[in-house]
This record gives sequence, C-alpha cells and structure tokens, in this order.
Amino acid sequence: MLVIGLTPVGTVEAKRANEDVCGKVGQAARYSHGFQVDSTMVSPGGPWDKHALPLCFSTNGRPYLRQLETKSGIWFRDIRKATNLARALEGWYTPDGVEALLRADFVAAEAKLASEPTEYLPLRDYQLNAVRAVEDAIASDRRSMLVAMATGTGKTVTCLGLIYRLLKSGRFRRVLFLVDRTSLEQQAFEKFEAIKLEGLRAITEIYDVKRLGDLVPDPDTRLHFGTVQGLVQRILYADDSAKVPPVDAYDCVIVDECHRGYTIDRELSDAELSFRDEADYISKYRRVLDHFDAVKVGLTATPAQHTEEIFGAPVYQYSYRQAVIDGWLVDHEPPLQIVTKLAKNGIEWKPGEVIEYIVPRRDPAEIHQEAAPDTVNIEIDEFHRKVITENYNRVVCEVLAAHIDPTLPGKTIIFCVNDVHADLVVSLLKKAFVAQYGEVEDDAVMKITGKADKPLKLIKRFQNERLPNIAVTVDLITTGIDVPAVTNLVFLRRVRSRILYEQMLGRGTRLCENLFGPKDDKSAFRVFDAVNLYAALLPHSDMRPVVARPRLQFVEIAAELHALTDFGAREEVHDQLLAKQRAKRRVLESNEVNAEGCLKLTGMAPGDFITHMAALNPDETRDWFAAHPKVPEFLDLARLEPNRVLISSHPDEVVRLDRGYGDSGQKPGDYLESFRAFVAANRDTIAALKVVAQRPRDVTRQSLKELKVALQEAGFTETHLQTAWRETRNEDIAATIIGYVRHVMTGEMLRPYKERVAAAMKTILAARPWTPPQ
Repeated sequence: MLVIGLTPVGTVEAKRANEDVCGKVGQAARYSHGFQVDSTMVSPGGPWDKHALPLCFSTNGRPYLRQLETKSGIWFRDIRKATNLARALEGWYTPDGVEALLRADFVAAEAKLASEPTEYLPLRDYQLNAVRAVEDAIASDRRSMLVAMATGTGKTVTCLGLIYRLLKSGRFRRVLFLVDRTSLEQQAFEKFEAIKLEGLRAITEIYDVKRLGDLVPDPDTRLHFGTVQGLVQRILYADDSAKVPPVDAYDCVIVDECHRGYTIDRELSDAELSFRDEADYISKYRRVLDHFDAVKVGLTATPAQHTEEIFGAPVYQYSYRQAVIDGWLVDHEPPLQIVTKLAKNGIEWKPGEVIEYIVPRRDPAEIHQEAAPDTVNIEIDEFHRKVITENYNRVVCEVLAAHIDPTLPGKTIIFCVNDVHADLVVSLLKKAFVAQYGEVEDDAVMKITGKADKPLKLIKRFQNERLPNIAVTVDLITTGIDVPAVTNLVFLRRVRSRILYEQMLGRGTRLCENLFGPKDDKSAFRVFDAVNLYAALLPHSDMRPVVARPRLQFVEIAAELHALTDFGAREEVHDQLLAKQRAKRRVLESNEVNAEGCLKLTGMAPGDFITHMAALNPDETRDWFAAHPKVPEFLDLARLEPNRVLISSHPDEVVRLDRGYGDSGQKPGDYLESFRAFVAANRDTIAALKVVAQRPRDVTRQSLKELKVALQEAGFTETHLQTAWRETRNEDIAATIIGYVRHVMTGEMLRPYKERVAAAMKTILAARPWTPPQ
C-alpha cells in the first residue's frame, strides 16, 4: 500500500522479475476494492465504483523497455474513471506528483475548456481549429497526438494559445515545451513574451515560466522550455540519479518541429550532446518522451513515419496548398533550373590524365598528383563531397548574380553541400556581384553554418537587420527559423529526404508586409535549382544492412559492447562488430603496413585474426578488446588508400535555363495556352467560371475559393500565370485569378488588382459627398 502521511492513496502488486506485470494491475485493483479505511487514516475520497483507493500499481522490478513493455516498468492505473487504461511508467510517482494528480479535476477542466472563449487569443481560424482538435483528442483520453501545419502557418503561436488554455482551465499543472536547438527556444520564448493575451499581458507575465538555463522547475513553474539534447543529458547520462527529473515532473509535453532527427544538423555547435546518427537521435528522443507520464503533443510541417509512430496519425492537418489558397502563405514561381555542362555530363578524367587531389584531414594545404588508371567520372550527386569544382560554382554564381540584386529588398538563402562548399560559394558570389553591379557590400553575402563565428548571432542579424541579405548555409537554417523577407531559395545540394526538402522550401513561404515599399507586399518567392533536386528525391530501399550505421567507428562499438548490460543489445552490437571486421579483412591484407600492424597488436595475421574473433561470444569479445585496447583505433585508421578530394579544373558553361511549369516542364507560352484551353473546356462544368465571366458582382468568397482549388488541381496558380505572362509578353501585371479568367473568356484587358481597386474607389468617392468618418 502507498501512503502519504496518514492518507492511503494506492495499492501495489509486486511480482518476481521473470513474471509479466501488465495484467497484474487488476490484482492491485482487487486490493483497492476490498480495502477498508479505518478511523486511524485520512480518507483519500471516494469510493470509486466500490474502490476505496484511487491508484493501482504493479511491478516486477525490471527497468522499463519499450520493446518489452508488458514485461517491464511500473504499470499504473488511475481507477477513479472507468475508461482510464493501465500504462507503463519508467519510475514511481513522487508524493507531490501523487497529491497533484489527486487534486486534479479533469472533468471540470474539460468542461471549462469547452466553454472558455477564444476571442482574446491572437489566433487565425485554422489555428483555433488545431487547438480545438487537440483539446477534443485530450477529452477522448488520447495521450499522444500529432498536429501537421505547413511551414509558416504559425505553429509556435498555435502552441501558445493551446498552452494558455490548458493551463488556465487547470487541465494540466505543468507543461514542457520541447525544442531541439537553443536558437528555436530563443525564438519561441521571444514570441511568447511579445504576444499579449488577457489583460494585455503575455503568458510570461501571467505564469511562472522557466527557460533553458533553469534545469529544474520550481513548484510554481507552469511552463518550462527545454531541449531534447539537454533532457537526454539529464535523464540518460546523469551523474547522480537524484538529479533525474521524476516521471511526474510534467503532465503535458509539447514538441515543436517534432519531425527532427531526419534533418539533424551535424554542424550545430549549441547542442549539449552530440548524436552519432539519425537513428541514435530518434531513439534517445523517444526515450526522453517515454520517461514522463504526460500527454504528448507533436507539431510539425512534415509528418514522417517515426513521428506518427510516436504521436499517432495527425488529429489536425493544414497543408501548404490550402494555406496558399486561403492567402496565409505565398506561392513560389516555377523553379528556374540552371543546367551547366558539367552538371549535365559529369566530370570525367580519361585513363592517363593527371588527377590532382588533397587529403583533407591529413594535409589540406598539399596538392597531390597521379595519373588516372581508368576512366573516373563524378556525377553531380558527388560534387563538393568528392571533388572541388570551382568552375561549376563560378558559372552558377554568375547566373545568380544576373537574377539577384544584393542591394534590393528581399533575402536569399543558398543551401550548400558542406562548410567548405559554403566558403567557396561566398567568395565566388561576391566576385560575381562585383562583375555584375560594380561593387557589393562585404556583409551582403555571409556564411551562416554551425562552424561560423557565433552562428546564433548571425541568424538574428539575418532575421532582423538589412545585412546580410544573402545567407549561405548547409543545414542550420532549414527548420524553424522564421525570416519572412526571404524571396529567393537556391539549391546547390541534392537531398534525398522529402522532409528535408520541404523544410528547405518552407523558408520562403511566409508572408511579408511592405517588403518592397509601403503597401507593396511579398507576393511570391523564387527557386533556383542548380542540381535538379526534384529528380534526386529517390525512394528509400527496404533492404537493411546488418551494419545499419556503417560510419560508426570500431572504438565506439567496442565502448558500447563494454558499457551495455542488456544481453540482447550486446548481441546486436556484437553482430555489427563481426560484420565490420569481415569487411575490414581486405583492408588489413591490402598492404604490408596494415598486415604488420595487425600482427603486432593482435599476435595474429589478418585472416587468423578475423577467424578468431568470429568464434568469440559477446562477453568474450568484450573481454578481448579490454585486453587489447589499441586494436579498435588501429582498425579505424587502417585504409585501402587515403580518402581523397579531387580538384577539377574542367571548364564549365551554362547549357540552358529552364522554367518548369508543372510536371511537364512547359514553356511560358504553352502554359498560358493550356490555361486558355482548360477554361474553354470547363466553362460550363465549373459554375464559378461562368459567374466570374458573366456576373462578377455575384462572386462570393466561397465560390472564389472553389475556383482556386479547381484551377490549382489542374496546375494553374495566380503566381505561375503572372510569371508566364511576364516572360511571354514582357509585361509584369499583378492581375488576380479573376482577371486572367475574364481575359480568356471575355477578352477584357488585364489590369493589376491594385489599379482596379483604385479605379473603383475613385468612382465611389466621386458618386456623392462623403463625411470624414465615412
């Protein structure tokens, strides 16, 4: 029995370690059913359907393991409500946590949520719909849920409204707002401070809010910001178990940008803990979420398989396409594809040609030469990873300089392959701007990566100051960074992840008022594609190698084998070690230096060493490496040949610039003709077309929205029509979709929307005298 002071609050059924505990909660509930509260005790309340004690626990003492959930952990059920299901916990509730749970009145809180007004919240209609969808899911006893909202539609503001309502109603006692980098926490906190709620007060003025620097929340803390990395350190690698936060520290965890892990930034310098790969990140990320007995809410623009496995299918979705139709996000012009000779054909050295190369980690300042034994061909996928090609980048930068003026409003993000590539692009782009415009401010183009000097400050400058207006990055500005003034995106790297690609594209979707002058807003953004990115999004293979993490070092695997206590996990690591050792045999036998090193350190020739290690079990292998500590490092350093980065001096030139209208890659004139044909073919089947052409005064918002949806499904958008008209007629007319439809159907002259409004207002004002208020 669990007792707080003189108050009995729960029953516990303890089992042997080899017995399952999932089904034993019912046995603890039976004890509660028959328990008698006598005069020496303080009643906990109740009874609840003849149960005298509200909480039931069962345990066999085994630590919680998700893969063996029914056999491990502390199983728990709150029997005060018949629909409460038993669930596994990683640890015991604290006395304070139990008292807080017993004080909570979820029925009253949910009733208050249902009647709570929303007028004071600065939320748009779709954001309110997202908040209500989460509240409905919580009311139906869901403990994990996902909200999918397109990049730029205000997930953070939606979070603010949701958190405030949940705290105000008393549905939750303390909320953890979880991000995965300090720059995102800082950005979110500043928004929470700036947005006023009831009584013109921010949530930080209404409730006690703790930031990243406050590792442990106070009893009165209602909202706590944290990072995945920080909590991994506190929960999984704590030097003192007393410092590990209890499972009841938070009763709600809201995760912003919860898709992360697929786009983990290798160069991020502000991470408190480094992760060796994406799978490792996702595993630890999930363990952090599993630790807390809390309702979990994930928010993302790009749902992925691992996010749905954690949070379930989305309870609410608001897509980019819908946001563009509703006018909350801007569309992008058809991408301008920069096709160069080298990008199209690859870089080739014929047999006998001299190849120059460097070995980056050994002697980056020294250039080596050798004759190509066979034909060497480098495709664009490997540009900048396996070859330095200055001419290709110079040609691309010259095209960019011809289309992007660094002195004009609007910002540009250029996505590069790595930090070295970013340095090269910064240098070449500045030279291209000088050649194009005569001069350029040095701070106009700036590298913003994890290896730059004080990257968080550079991000703030890019967000808030005039310069830099061109950011050259790798991964640091792919997710969560809000820069509405971005009008150009440049892809100089190929990515295979749909999620990463959509996050990169999402940097340009936000609205921006008065960007080009008073009442002249950002209406679209441009995409420059120098690597044919669309074709590079290949499907993932279902074949999974034994060594799922081929870049993992022998030193790391040997350390894991020594540290792991679970036999099943040790067996898995041992299998990976054997596979890597077998793959290393050819390397060890390839030259005398490697073979002699193997004999000296192991006492065996390479073939004998591999055979010997294959015969050992996991424990024997662990002990062998402990007795030969220098072998893992030797295996990591042994190479067939040095890793080389080739240097290309092959000349390059632009082959063509393509504007891709739709999947077929139509030319601008063809696109306009297709639009004309579509309107003619559907004038009698799409009711809104006829209304627009014959009775424009009768057009309603709903009919216009339906027309936009129909046209967009056919591949026609306002932005694409404006671009095609400009490139075909050399006229830049910002007409609306109604204007283009009426031009096709009635021959009416195209006029900019603002000009139409001005003419209409002039007619109205001239119709009769108006009072100043009117």
